[in-house]
Amino acid sequence: MPEGDTVWRLAQRLRDALTGGPLTRCDLRVPRLATVDLTGRGVLDVLPRGKHLLTRFEGGLTLHSHLRMDGAWQIYAPAEHWRGGPAHQIRAILGTADHTAVGYRLPVLDLLRTADESRVVGHLGPDLLGPDWDPAEALRRLLAAPERPLGEALLDQRNLAGIGNVYKCELCFLLHASPWLPVGALPRPERVPTLAKKLLEANKRRPARITTPSARPDRRLWVYGRAGRPCLRCGTGIRTADQDPTAEERVTYWCPTCQPDPRGTRPAGGPEAPRNPIDASSDLSLPSSHASHGV
Repeated sequence: MPEGDTVWRLAQRLRDALTGGPLTRCDLRVPRLATVDLTGRGVLDVLPRGKHLLTRFEGGLTLHSHLRMDGAWQIYAPAEHWRGGPAHQIRAILGTADHTAVGYRLPVLDLLRTADESRVVGHLGPDLLGPDWDPAEALRRLLAAPERPLGEALLDQRNLAGIGNVYKCELCFLLHASPWLPVGALPRPERVPTLAKKLLEANKRRPARITTPSARPDRRLWVYGRAGRPCLRCGTGIRTADQDPTAEERVTYWCPTCQPDPRGTRPAGGPEAPRNPIDASSDLSLPSSHASHGV
């Protein structure tokens, strides 16, 4: 599932492609929108809201979409071959004289009045990459259920919007905390929204996400996707387990040495690789190139 930084970049691309001229083509291929035709209307803006996309049109209308696990928006030049998937997976086509945006496998596609956007995104917490970002409010929401495991609380978009499974795992590692540690037991919980904001801001313009001080492809992330491989900090084998039984395709990655759980609530996880220290660094630094993004 795309995370807040990916959706932010997609909104930028859609805005650049669709604004500046009227739609010359509109095809919304979901039953409830089959008769809708927005041809002739201009796209005013495309806004990211956490993991949601809001495409605003002239006349006070907004097309709301969410990618979830498999959805995608692809942008093509007029003569370019569409290659985002078979035709039966297309759910939306928005075209101008210069570009065509094609939405594939979109599980959420709604048309509503722009004035009613809160109906679909009003439940979200402060947006890590949005103008409404409020770290104090995000912290208040996180601590409202102190018994809740940290990993679950981070994934809950009602607390702070934009964190997905990758950032959940990376944040827990950088905080030296087990994903199953209750939020209320986390030392200095105010670090959570601050560090989350730092990571997403650093990566919002990067196609390759980086959370470590290294830009090497095999060392861009501390724990995510590194099951059984040595921890980049201490060498212990990275383990995996489900965050909770209902979390679909949200495997949690963690280092049992760097992320101890004093309450012993974490699952046993997968097999541990042989200890092989690689890098003793334990700071929360990011690659120096991130400085160009205001971190």
